[in-house]
Amino acid sequence: MKITDVKTTVIKGNFEWTLVRVHTDEGITGLGEAYWGAGVKETILHMKDMLVGQDPTDVERIYQDMYRAFLACGSTGGIAVTAISGIEIALWDIAGKALNAPVYKLLGGKFRDKIRVYADCGSDPARRPEAYARKALEVRDRGYTAMKFDIDGAFPELPQRDRYNRCLSAAEVERMAGLVKAVREAVGNEVDLAIDLHWSYNTADAIKIAHRLEEYDLMWLEDPIPPENVDALAKVTAATGTPICTGENLYTKHGFREVIEKQAADILEPDIPKVGGLAETKKIADMAESYYIPVAPHNVSSPVGTMAAAHMCASIPNFLALEFHSADVAWWNDLIKTDKPMINEGYIQVPDEPGLGIELNEEVISKHLKKGETFYA
Repeated sequence: MKITDVKTTVIKGNFEWTLVRVHTDEGITGLGEAYWGAGVKETILHMKDMLVGQDPTDVERIYQDMYRAFLACGSTGGIAVTAISGIEIALWDIAGKALNAPVYKLLGGKFRDKIRVYADCGSDPARRPEAYARKALEVRDRGYTAMKFDIDGAFPELPQRDRYNRCLSAAEVERMAGLVKAVREAVGNEVDLAIDLHWSYNTADAIKIAHRLEEYDLMWLEDPIPPENVDALAKVTAATGTPICTGENLYTKHGFREVIEKQAADILEPDIPKVGGLAETKKIADMAESYYIPVAPHNVSSPVGTMAAAHMCASIPNFLALEFHSADVAWWNDLIKTDKPMINEGYIQVPDEPGLGIELNEEVISKHLKKGETFYA
């Protein structure tokens, strides 16, 4: 079997979802998804010439060929690895279909039949505690047992803060704690709660807010400081009982190595369609498992990337929860052909069909293409 073509298309949802389809001379096609970003689609298509004629089931070798092709231009992260991720997922889909096995089998088998999903609830622009509580109850009533909220950003009733110095005032810390308190009181301890800070604060103030939130028993506090300085992150992690999570902006196992070795975070969140794909994420999880670090993949994908993530999450022992960022996109589930929701009562059932186990609904996709796109043009 040989690769004959590589195509992409972009769907406009709450994010831009870049889908990949790899064709073969035996009529088997593979679905993949790459993280959004300017230049990702063009980079995927740029790789087509080096892929045509290759055996698509040689997934790891093709990954190395693609990765090494970008070494000369100094690009081993960002757009290059994001594009590689989408192709790599599609190759696993082909391999599974060719071998009549679900992708999780090719990754070593599964530890669990269903994947726990947590709902990303975003924030209320006015930063009203009652709005956070109301959203938490709504999400809980949909069956989710875990959720995440954003609490970084300005509070309208407080003086506008300097947006460059990464400092927090005492008043801001209390307002942020008030938002978390409102959610925790609304849903109790039966629901796990994560909080995202989007790399917003300096080390000292990140420690302050982490300490302040300890009483609310968070599942994790995500990205409290900028991602570039691992030693600074390790200082935050060591200073608090609140678990610290990071990883959505890191690329490949090399990007995670120092974080893992220094135990600079308590939980890792690689983004599979961005970090290098399924096998690379599994290697990161294997490294983390030797330090007893759980993995909770970041996920803002369409059903394609989300189901790919479910296969990987099934195959590792140290899986914690998978993000879902599109609960308010009414047609998200309709992008695939199915008679039932992919996410049911906060869980994804891992399919046993060959490959990823999903098929696109081209009619629905055609209605939601990014302006100027055509379906797999």
